[in-house]
Amino acid sequence: MSRFLDGGLFLLLAVLWGFSFPAISVGLEYLPPLLFAAARYDIAAVLLLTAAVVRAEKWRPTERNDLAAVAGGGVFLIAGNGLLFLGQQTVPSGVAAILQGLVPIITALWAIPLLGERLSPLGAVGAAIGFLGVGLVIQPDPANLLAGDTASQLLIVGQVCSVALGGVLIQRAGPTLEQLPLVGWSMLVGGLVLHAVSLAAGEVPSVDVVGPVSMGALLYLGVFATAIAFMIYFRVLAEYGAFEAALIGYLVPIVATVASVVLLGEEIGVLTVAGFGLVAVGFALLKRRAIADAVGFSTGVESP
Repeated sequence: MSRFLDGGLFLLLAVLWGFSFPAISVGLEYLPPLLFAAARYDIAAVLLLTAAVVRAEKWRPTERNDLAAVAGGGVFLIAGNGLLFLGQQTVPSGVAAILQGLVPIITALWAIPLLGERLSPLGAVGAAIGFLGVGLVIQPDPANLLAGDTASQLLIVGQVCSVALGGVLIQRAGPTLEQLPLVGWSMLVGGLVLHAVSLAAGEVPSVDVVGPVSMGALLYLGVFATAIAFMIYFRVLAEYGAFEAALIGYLVPIVATVASVVLLGEEIGVLTVAGFGLVAVGFALLKRRAIADAVGFSTGVESP
């Protein structure tokens, strides 16, 4: 790929994912949260699995490790996003996007017990700084954790923990299935789990929820922010690797914040922006070895 195309795909992916947060906020005005999330992944699963049948040599999970990866990814990486939809009923989309910056930090922590990885002292400092940043974003009241939006923001932190766990479980399973069908099947499983939870929660949409705004938000999320975005992500991942692809996650909150302020009139406080900065610093300390390798020199220190 040319450098121009590389940068274009990187920015396009950040825009597609960044606009997904205000799209969720808009759709939640009409659709029940868990059913909304389930329908998003229904659409994406159909599109991705169709593409997998056409493009992948092996598109069905038959090996034990592939099935384990699909199960872990479906339940935690995909269905766990239902917590994001629940939280965004009251949490501004820009704040929800900023909290996603915690994913790489939580992933590193999950990798310690599940993958046998170690956390160096400097890596531990990075994790602590990241959590301090989240504290600035949430600004909890110790006397009443259910006050204001704190409970909803904690739901989104729970979603972050679930997504991070799902990624580690997939890595632990060591799937041989290509990423396109792997994600497609995971979305199908996750969608079914969300439908079951939605039904158990008694979510029953009324007829008037079907309209151009609600369907527009749903189609944007299912087609553009999920199916097309993941295809672009696979291309970036194949070309540059996991670390460079993960850096998109730190551009997404910027796009989401600008979009939410301009399109929805949301307000993002100074402490929230400062919190995001601390999360980014924590990530840099945790991944300092990968950053050093990416810019072409070695730090000579152990990886976290």
